[in-house]
Amino acid sequence: MSTLDLELLRTFIAVVDHHSFAGAGMHLSRTQSSVTQHMQRLEQQVGVSLFEKRGRQKQLTEPGLQLLRHARQMLSLNDDALNSLRESSLSGVLRIGSPHDIADTILPPILSHIARSAPRLRLEIDVGRSPFLMDDLHRGKVDMVISTRSDPNLEGFALRTSPVWWICSAQYIHQPSEPLPLILVDEPSIYRRYALEALERANIPWRQAYLASNLIGIKAATRAGLGVTPRSMEMLGPDMRVLGETDGLPRLPEVTYYLWIRPNTANPIARKAYDLIRGSQGL
Repeated sequence: MSTLDLELLRTFIAVVDHHSFAGAGMHLSRTQSSVTQHMQRLEQQVGVSLFEKRGRQKQLTEPGLQLLRHARQMLSLNDDALNSLRESSLSGVLRIGSPHDIADTILPPILSHIARSAPRLRLEIDVGRSPFLMDDLHRGKVDMVISTRSDPNLEGFALRTSPVWWICSAQYIHQPSEPLPLILVDEPSIYRRYALEALERANIPWRQAYLASNLIGIKAATRAGLGVTPRSMEMLGPDMRVLGETDGLPRLPEVTYYLWIRPNTANPIARKAYDLIRGSQGL
């Protein structure tokens, strides 16, 4: 029986997480042709097709979905085994800032990985909005931050790129002939900017139906059917749906979540934990 190549599995996961061969190449610092070769070799190893073309995009086949679950488990076990040997003595306090959007999606696997690799480390989590978390990082109130914002004065890397959708309640009735009722978060907000710029380019009238200062308010207003909100796929719940180009709304840009630390951080634990997380991403 042949053995699966972990490096090929790491590339496979990057293709899925970054939605394309090109995105995986950028994430792994590989050429697109190199990523393609990795996927061809992986398909030869497993003996089935992992991707199928649907329209202009490649989607996972059923065997591809099965392999994805195993691949994540295998890489997690591999990384945990290596990191537990390296980081088992790591102890102290690590303060992490995270946006509300990804507190129950991207953040939990990171926390789980840190806890398994450095069980003596005590974690303190601050959930808030990206702009304010970045300010907290600069002031030293947190040691690292997950954020959609970029900052040339910080050190970071991309964790995930996610599509941004027009999200509404499952019971919401869209009326294209009327101004679009928007559920918005107050400034500063990348989602607010994406939405208003896209609507302006498409000459689509809109009105502010609800203004909130945090994601809790955004979710409540959306579930109540007060309007449509521009958010990443991480917010989509079972009682919500997505409006798109078939509904007359413009496509929105993707958003990338980064992990940031201060290059000159005074907390040596932050540097070690940052390298630990970066290593788990295959970087």
